[in-house]
Amino acid sequence: MSNIASAFQNGKAFIPFITCGDPDLETTGKLVRAAAENGADLIELGIPFSDPTAEGPVIQRASHRALTGGATTDRIFEFVRELRTDVTIPLVFMTYANVVFSYGIERFAAACKESGIDGIILPDLPFEEKEEFRPACRQYGIDLISLIAPTSKQRIAEIAKNAEGFLYLVSSLGVTGVRSEITTDLSSIVSIVRENTDIPCAVGFGISTPEQAREMAALSDGAIIGSAIMKLVEEYKTEAAGPVGDYVRSIKEALRA
Repeated sequence: MSNIASAFQNGKAFIPFITCGDPDLETTGKLVRAAAENGADLIELGIPFSDPTAEGPVIQRASHRALTGGATTDRIFEFVRELRTDVTIPLVFMTYANVVFSYGIERFAAACKESGIDGIILPDLPFEEKEEFRPACRQYGIDLISLIAPTSKQRIAEIAKNAEGFLYLVSSLGVTGVRSEITTDLSSIVSIVRENTDIPCAVGFGISTPEQAREMAALSDGAIIGSAIMKLVEEYKTEAAGPVGDYVRSIKEALRA
């Protein structure tokens, strides 16, 4: 069983997203540990990028602050190595193809393995172009996690058949960010996924409240939340670990209910 699969072994999984380096890497470490201690099953670590096309304003600002503060890919790998001295839950990177490409695909995959990263999510990588990245990921045992969007339609079955780690179901069209309601017909997407793979799927984009998380997890195997968490970081800055821990606990309790 892959390390990622273990995140889905204890009921519905909660997957928080945290931008590395906002406001600094020391705070990111506290946020990750607070999330893990309060019930996060897997954590997505965002490597900041100057042009994060899938992100809404909250995560765009977080990326900008992290880059301005000096967060680099090398520093983030070093940070993950340090995290792995005591954080045992699965960790995946979420970043953009250009970040991996400019670092060197094989070098990036090797560094993921060496630092303790279990998978990578590249929201701007089309399914048809995954083969450029997959061999290096396979070589180092890193899951290349696919996204399925409401627009995937005829490709859902094919994406599901080729899935690794878990499938990231995008709840809504557009960019990440808090939404008051999610209206996509996710149940029909999930049923196609279920027909084609046993790999777990989790829903992200737009979830912010415990009620929304419970609703989305009822349709799938878990919920992913990023913008609502990074909003707390924007508000509390270096003191955000407490509020983020409380928020993670409230979401996890809703998923257990």
